[in-house]
Amino acid sequence: MPKPAREDEPAVDRPTHPLVARYLDHVRFEKRLADRTVTLYGIDLQKLLAACEAAGVAPEAAHHAHIRRFAAQMHAAGRSARGIALVLSGWRGFYAWLGREGLIDRNPVVDVRAPKAPKPLPKALGVDDATQLADFSQDEATSEEDAWLDQRDAAMVELFYGCGLRVGELVALDAAASAAGQQAGQGWVDLQDGMVHVRGKGRKWRSVPISGKAAEAVALWLPVRASTLPADAIGQTAMFPGRRGTRLTPQAVWQRLRSRSAAAGLAAPVHPHMLRHSYASHLLQSSGDLRAVQELLGHASITTTQVYTRLDFQHLAQIYDAAHPRARRKN
Repeated sequence: MPKPAREDEPAVDRPTHPLVARYLDHVRFEKRLADRTVTLYGIDLQKLLAACEAAGVAPEAAHHAHIRRFAAQMHAAGRSARGIALVLSGWRGFYAWLGREGLIDRNPVVDVRAPKAPKPLPKALGVDDATQLADFSQDEATSEEDAWLDQRDAAMVELFYGCGLRVGELVALDAAASAAGQQAGQGWVDLQDGMVHVRGKGRKWRSVPISGKAAEAVALWLPVRASTLPADAIGQTAMFPGRRGTRLTPQAVWQRLRSRSAAAGLAAPVHPHMLRHSYASHLLQSSGDLRAVQELLGHASITTTQVYTRLDFQHLAQIYDAAHPRARRKN
């Protein structure tokens, strides 16, 4: 199953507090946040409601001291610093909305900070492992369906590693550009121009050069895709449909990539963002051009991209330890 993006918990019932319900409608319909994001906001605000109820205070009447106490309680219960920071961020947005609605005078979460935690390095594959996964093929496909899946999954891996796409960007790709698809935010691959056009975070469009191997894999996949769509899915525009002809979900892509990496003989299961990290890390190791990598990844801030310099330094340190005479330790 896909690795959750945070310390998630089972879905909870929709909060019954009227202000929380209004806020969730606001972020869903006016801010147009993703369904998963709205679900996580609901989970976080359910925690706020429970904490306020235990403290005998209405959520709109909570003060700075209450929020600090709630954060301390989460820390004492063993929640990580990152998890607390995410919860506080959700609460901060809720109280900011209450302020704009004129229901509170001051946001009680503004000056509350989560405990500091070390920033983990993104998980990236080594060049050899990434190449091994990209070159893998199910040579002994037992059926026509297996061969179809292998061709499709090979194209997905090449686009992840060769273009640095997010999983949401990949599943949104259409097989061809169309005005309707672009209006809906669906990207497409332009093999003639050698570009992939996607709409990423913040609903911003970006164009990424497609690698030669990825272009080859997509060119092989497109005719297979067209010839194997079910009769009732001929009008389906998705670049990567499932067995029934409908657009793949991110969860399905996670599962396919996990099983493919195991079949390819990789020690650790691979997920889509690991290939995006690998793309960025290997580009930076080869070019050293942080600004270019920022543009290719679609990062709004170069600070986000700078984490890959730590991976690059780690790579150089490993080379030094292995090669420099003064780095070698005596047995």
